[in-house]
Parts: sequence; C-alpha cells; structure tokens
Amino acid sequence: MVKLGGAQARLGLVLLSLGACLSRWFCWRSAPLSNLYANCWSCLHPVNMLNSYNVKFYHSKALTSPYPGSHVERSQVPEDKVSWLIEWKDYSPVEYTAMSVLAGPNWADPQINNKGFSPKFNERDGEVERRSLNGLYVVENGRPRNPVGRTGLTGRGLLGRWGPNHAADPVVTRWKRDRSGNKIAHPVTGKNILQFVAIKRRDCGEWAIPGGMVDPGEKVSATLKREFEEEALNSLQKSPEEKEELEKQLHKLFSQEHFVVYRGYVDDPRNTDNAWMETEAVNYHDETGETMDNLPLEAGDDAGIVKWVDINEKLKLYASHSYFIKLVTEKQGAHWSEDPGPDCHE
Repeated sequence: MVKLGGAQARLGLVLLSLGACLSRWFCWRSAPLSNLYANCWSCLHPVNMLNSYNVKFYHSKALTSPYPGSHVERSQVPEDKVSWLIEWKDYSPVEYTAMSVLAGPNWADPQINNKGFSPKFNERDGEVERRSLNGLYVVENGRPRNPVGRTGLTGRGLLGRWGPNHAADPVVTRWKRDRSGNKIAHPVTGKNILQFVAIKRRDCGEWAIPGGMVDPGEKVSATLKREFEEEALNSLQKSPEEKEELEKQLHKLFSQEHFVVYRGYVDDPRNTDNAWMETEAVNYHDETGETMDNLPLEAGDDAGIVKWVDINEKLKLYASHSYFIKLVTEKQGAHWSEDPGPDCHE
C-alpha cells in the first residue's frame, strides 16, 4: 500500500505533478541563464521532478557502484527505468545499511521495524527535520521513497536518516589577484577569475565544498559557519583563545549579505531508494579579500587538504558541487567557460 505522510499529502503530490508538467513547458521558453546548465543535465538524464530553481533532477552519481565505503554493487537501473512513474515489476534492488549506521549513533535513526520508533515523515519530528526541501514525498510500506526515482539500492547505506538527510554547503569566494592586489581576468573571456575554498574529502578523495550535516535542532546558518570553521580552519583543534579570534574575523563575512545558491535534492553517491541527501548551498563572498587573507586555511575534521581553487568549467567536484559553483560565477559575473554558447554539450 502506498500512502503519504503528513496532512493533505495526496493533494500536494497532485499539485507537484501538475507543476512539473507546466514547468517542462515553460522552462525552455522563459528560463534564466542560470538554469541553462541545469537544462544541459536534463538533456542527458530526464526525470519527472523539478524544484523552485527549475532544476530537472536526475540520477547519475546515485547509481554508481560499488556503494561508497563498501563492496556492495547496486542493481543496475537503466535510464528509462529511474522514474517511479515507469512500471517495473522485475525491479529487485539490493538492501544495504552500513554497520556504522546500524550501530545506533546519535545521528542515525533506528531500523523502521524497531519497537518504539514511529517517525513522522513529511513533518518536523521533534528536533529532526523530516520535511523535504522539494515538497512531499511518498511513504511506501513504512519507508520513504526517493522523490527522484530508483537507485538500485534500498535501506539507508551510509545515511543516518530515513528520507531526507539535510546538509549545508558554504561557498566562500574571493577574487584572484596579482601581487599588486589587482584582479586577474581570464585571457579569453576577459572576466575576472573567482576562487573558492575547497577541501579534499578524506572518505573518497574528491574535491568538494567544505560542508556537512545539519545537527538536530540546529539552524542552517549555524551549520554553514560551523562546518567552514571545522573543515577549512581546523577549529576543533584550536585553543579557546584561537577560536575566539576566528569567530571575530569570520563574523563579518558570515553576517554580511549572502547569496543562497541552491536548496534541494542532491545527486549524491550515498543516496538510496529510502534515504537521500538534500542541501542548502550559500555563497559568502569576500569582495576585498581582507577577511580571508587574514585567516590561514588549515584542513580539519573530514578534510584531508584545503586550499583556494580557481573556478572554471573543468572543475571535477563531489556530488553536485560543480553545479553550485557555476551558479556562483553567474551571480558574481565571473569567468566560467571559454565557450560562450549556452547550448548543451556532452
């Protein structure tokens, strides 16, 4: 039996489907430039769900094998079978939840059939946020169903929560400058080159934005600042005096006007049919460079290496981070690609 958690859920799904149909008709006629890159994604991997950014979701990294941190191979899901709207009676996903999750850490839910565990899906469940940034999701046989589609794997994998697992990604940027302090422009496009603070993840070795999970009851704004301090400035290893100095210098950057780059579902290699990543990516731009120039980068927590990275289309980053970075360059009017055309290229 398929049901929806939360009040008026069925009506919500009907409206969501209607909105998706309308968006598909309008997106190629009225989409702003910032959506063209997302439309290029949808050329290759179309699915039936859109968010408020007119981004058409797809599964690519969420279909990769082996599953991160394991030798588990997902059941293969053809591109035309990703959507739940496509009937597939022979679908037989692999069940997997990592032992680190089953051990019952405070950041993880119990198994669905555990006595006393009655999660309130599509609602705020005590301190745990079980609402999706993309609206209502289906709950089938007591388990949330990935709103984008099949992944070839059920259970939670490495993710602690059934349903949406919320993260926050701070994109801290500055202009690339020469020794005299002048902005450096790209020789082909003539646009100034933007840099962002990148970390090399310890778990998979990929470069990424220094983000992390939102703790229960924590405001996203607090998560953004905390994760940057922990991963890019190694605040966990600082003395109380050093931490206080860090707080003072970062307060100006994180309290200024900022740009919400993206809020919603993320195509992440950890996603399963029953658990998935969602994030809020926010750009904090140091226009003069004065704040970040006085803060020495030092890898900490989940980061192996941290450094300033020049932004361009050749960046290969973790999950959907390249897309977030591209949106920042559009907002700041910075260099991204030597190819001026908006057409979709494979």
